[in-house]
Amino acid sequence: MSRYLVTGGAGRLGRSVVGVLADAGHEVISVDRVAVPGLPALQVVRELGGPETLVDVLRDHRVDAIVHLAAIAVPFSAPDDVIFRTNTSLAFAVLDAAKQAGVGAVLISSSPTVIGYNAPTGWAPSALPLTEEHPRAPWNAYALAKVSIEDLIASEVRAATPLRLGAFRPCYVIAPEEWEGAPTQQGHTIAERLDDPKLAAVSLFNYLDARDAGEFVLAWLTQPDAAPNGSVFFIGAADSMVRAAVPASLAEYVPETAELAGSLGPTSPVFSSGLAERLLGWKATRSWRTELADAAPTEQELTA
Repeated sequence: MSRYLVTGGAGRLGRSVVGVLADAGHEVISVDRVAVPGLPALQVVRELGGPETLVDVLRDHRVDAIVHLAAIAVPFSAPDDVIFRTNTSLAFAVLDAAKQAGVGAVLISSSPTVIGYNAPTGWAPSALPLTEEHPRAPWNAYALAKVSIEDLIASEVRAATPLRLGAFRPCYVIAPEEWEGAPTQQGHTIAERLDDPKLAAVSLFNYLDARDAGEFVLAWLTQPDAAPNGSVFFIGAADSMVRAAVPASLAEYVPETAELAGSLGPTSPVFSSGLAERLLGWKATRSWRTELADAAPTEQELTA
């Protein structure tokens, strides 16, 4: 059994990550601004600031690794300077605290938005499906902060840090209660996103069950030699959140992708999780087709 610290463990993604780690028999410490009932973790209620905050926690609770999820999670939900400063400074603080405390590994959440889709000046993919090799092109403070965090990880690796480091770019996270009708991060229900493809088209129909994200985190933590240090992973569901065929839906709602959309299958994800599958043996097992009652598309929809 290992002991893991999860920042942001009370959040939409964090709760599932904590749950998966605890279910696997590990001891989990959640550090967040709030506590939530029933979370299977020791909950430390702290406002994360500089590294001294976490150093204090790590002094009391020696951990094997840190999973850093705490951040301003929604683009444009705060002024640009606040989003950039908050998210980058938190990542710096976590890495500093980990090095000071002798923690072995840190995994940090990034975002698919680093590649720049939905930019107001236009964006077109260089290839489909989208992989980790795709050029990054951030166009807002949230995505720019995530690029900076990925670059921070790369710089630590180049500096021969004693830490094992990684980053993952989770697609649009769906918490378990959202399959039952709770609003998603964008404010719409899953059913509304499926009924109006424009709502999911802005993120290229990507999504990910939070429990599958937790299982990715578990796979990374428990396979220390599986991936090169500093590896970055896309992780997403094995299909797209749209009832109609994916190529036609992309061509209609994201015209910039039309030239390459034909390379995808009728239910294919636009973001590939192939690297995580090859290196870590991880693949999402949940989809809107399995988790949402009466949501399966008709044959006519898939061939549209």
